[in-house]
Amino acid sequence: MSEVRDPLLRIRDLHVSYGAIKAIRGIDLDVYQGEVVCVIGANGAGKSTLMNAIIGSVKREKGTLEMDGQKLSDKSFKVVSQGISLSPEGRKVFAPLTVFENLMMGAFPNRDRKKIQEDLDWVFTLFPRLKERKDQHAGTLSGGEQQMLSIGRALMSNPRILLLDEPSLGLAPIIIRDIFRELKRINEEGVTILLVEQNARQALLLSHRGYVMQTGKMLLEGRSEDLLINPEVEAAYLGTVKKK
Repeated sequence: MSEVRDPLLRIRDLHVSYGAIKAIRGIDLDVYQGEVVCVIGANGAGKSTLMNAIIGSVKREKGTLEMDGQKLSDKSFKVVSQGISLSPEGRKVFAPLTVFENLMMGAFPNRDRKKIQEDLDWVFTLFPRLKERKDQHAGTLSGGEQQMLSIGRALMSNPRILLLDEPSLGLAPIIIRDIFRELKRINEEGVTILLVEQNARQALLLSHRGYVMQTGKMLLEGRSEDLLINPEVEAAYLGTVKKK
């Protein structure tokens, strides 16, 4: 018999509303240890709301969320302590603080100075540009550097699951390539990743499994390699249409 694994993150029947607007309408999602899982979909599909609901920054109207079999808190700082951190859409770095100070903000759950230094060294290995600019104010960094900082800050909490909300947004193709290369490396070094991304092709090429979200619901799910050749996904999200 094949081994039956339990998901690291398990979501069932999640609902989120903004007043009368139903942003998420009863979705299920699983993320297993060691995976990269992507969620793709058009603007307004509810992808960022999903990430914010997981991290606890928007109210969950209904649903079950579990991290490693334990109920996931609805308080953001407790969610981080449970092993989930978020690199948010639009980066949202602390502009007046230095790169180093931003990274230290991400390390707040950890009281082990030696571990904090190890994590900092790892982030600087992943993103050498951050080490070069560690004393520079975050607001003066380029968009690509700010995205590296946002990811690095999330990694400083030593997460078991890294949530990434639109990491390619507003970046040049060469910077996107570099960042996705490092995301692959982060996953290979043991961090499970849940990725929300409008660049569907890039997301599916990086991930093991994918979900397609539409107007607050999951439309499709499956192995990323299968979604890449799915005619519906190709036509709607990959910018290609099969010739008849």
